[in-house]
Amino acid sequence: MTQRAALVVVLAGISAALHIGKLPPALPVLGDSLGVTLVQAGFLLSLVQLAGMTLGLAMGAAADTLGPRRTMIAGLLVLSLASVLGAFATTPQALLALRALEGAGFLLASLPAPGLIRRLVEPAGLSSMLGLWGAYMPFGTAGALLAGPAFIVAFGWPAWWWLLGGLSFAMAIVLWAAVPAAADLRNAAASGAGGAGVRILRTVRSRGPWLASLAFAVYSAQWLAVIGFLPTIYAQAGLATGYAAPATALAAAVNMAGNIASGRLLQRGVPAPVLLQVGYVAMATGAVVAFAPWGEAGTAQALLRYAGVLVFSSVGGLIPGTLFSLAVRVAPDDGTVSTTVGWMQQWSSIGQFAGPPVAAWAAARAGGWHVTWWVTGACALAGMAIAWGISRFLAGHPQRAAAPAGRAS
Repeated sequence: MTQRAALVVVLAGISAALHIGKLPPALPVLGDSLGVTLVQAGFLLSLVQLAGMTLGLAMGAAADTLGPRRTMIAGLLVLSLASVLGAFATTPQALLALRALEGAGFLLASLPAPGLIRRLVEPAGLSSMLGLWGAYMPFGTAGALLAGPAFIVAFGWPAWWWLLGGLSFAMAIVLWAAVPAAADLRNAAASGAGGAGVRILRTVRSRGPWLASLAFAVYSAQWLAVIGFLPTIYAQAGLATGYAAPATALAAAVNMAGNIASGRLLQRGVPAPVLLQVGYVAMATGAVVAFAPWGEAGTAQALLRYAGVLVFSSVGGLIPGTLFSLAVRVAPDDGTVSTTVGWMQQWSSIGQFAGPPVAAWAAARAGGWHVTWWVTGACALAGMAIAWGISRFLAGHPQRAAAPAGRAS
């Protein structure tokens, strides 16, 4: 059980997250080749979360039984298969169906990771490693946004699907070889008290997992709604692809800074609710600067608006890293870590499913993206209220603020 094996788990998560980020660069091409509409594009962005919306809790409980290592390997293989099949899609409906299958693979490949990392690293380094894990989504998304446009222009979008499918298959092999099988045996021993149904009940009856899950939902809804549509927003604004692609990739990549910083700040004793409040306030402010109608159009305004996007993503990145650490601490017991993360993933998926279509619908009704801040602002305000609730919850359970893994009450 080594730090190196935990880093392999993070890399496996990044390879899964590439499938989330592979779609935005392809949307303009898919609109021309398959006739994908704006609303269909919104559902393509969010349908990958269908499995998480419906099966997150159940798959988390199953991962606690089967073992996180085996579950992650299975998820990577499902992602590989769905991506390869997606390369042959000829209609939006076929691509939508395969995105749903990719969602199942992504869920299996991601939700067991915090519990697996918890078994691979010493308690003293847990917050930092979970903060690093929290960066898996922006890292994968940024990588896909940066590499995707040039690759699609050179080889076509089906080859892009083939490439990422092959990468997921390779990571499944690496994970199998690098992470000891004993991690699954230890997980089975920890979860032996009660079946999956018992662990699900223990999780959903605890207030802590509910608060962490809802906090993730309102974060993910606004983040994917903004980052997922940035290539389309820039294309409609007339920005050349050579500029739009790196600008979008940077907006996703800076999210990693907040994720990684959250682990370090938590280790230094900054309370989790404080980090959450800072993140939500920054997202609200950044979205207003980026999208609200103000000032004279021009280069200076465009730069300020882009700075708003960077603040939205970078400081907002404090939220997922904090929540991953918090979710591990508020798990009802050692045998429900993946179940708790699965519940959090389920609500995160609901947010990601709802956010892009709502933003697209608002933009279509208003005739432009200037109303995006209404959607993100509502999510940010809800997040601030939930963070206050988390603060009160931790105040009533002081043992959870410091322990690497909490106990239900």
